[in-house]
Amino acid sequence: MNKSLSACLAAALALPALSHARPVVLTAQLQAYGGNGAYLAVYITDAAGKYQKTLWVAGKKAKYYKHLGAWARGSALNAREFDGVTGASVGSGKALKVTVELADTLIDAGYEIRVDSAVEDGRDYPADARAPLTKAGAGKPVKGRGYIKSLSYDM
Repeated sequence: MNKSLSACLAAALALPALSHARPVVLTAQLQAYGGNGAYLAVYITDAAGKYQKTLWVAGKKAKYYKHLGAWARGSALNAREFDGVTGASVGSGKALKVTVELADTLIDAGYEIRVDSAVEDGRDYPADARAPLTKAGAGKPVKGRGYIKSLSYDM
């Protein structure tokens, strides 16, 4: 058998083992709190609550990221963790809506979507909102405990 045919057969056999990803739309609706725009870090934790991956960071001034405490500790504020997944801060009463790709293996496997929030001259809320990443939880908003009124995701 020639090398190219062997390589094609090996690739075809390996493809089913690869994890599939699906688009997931995340929506964080903020309270009408007044004041400056909120910085938000949206990330995934495992079943033990350990940081796994940054999904989105709202707010462009990195000097404020340290106020997103749980995410800052988990990501070690390593720019590679959030390069390409940042946008503007989110105003009072507004919503952050982003689409991310999540591996199917994360769904119904004990993972959680978390959002830390902070506002200049205001409080910092680590894990302001937490939503288990499950098929059953899709489309069901969970209440935040700070600046976030609700967090939801759709698959």
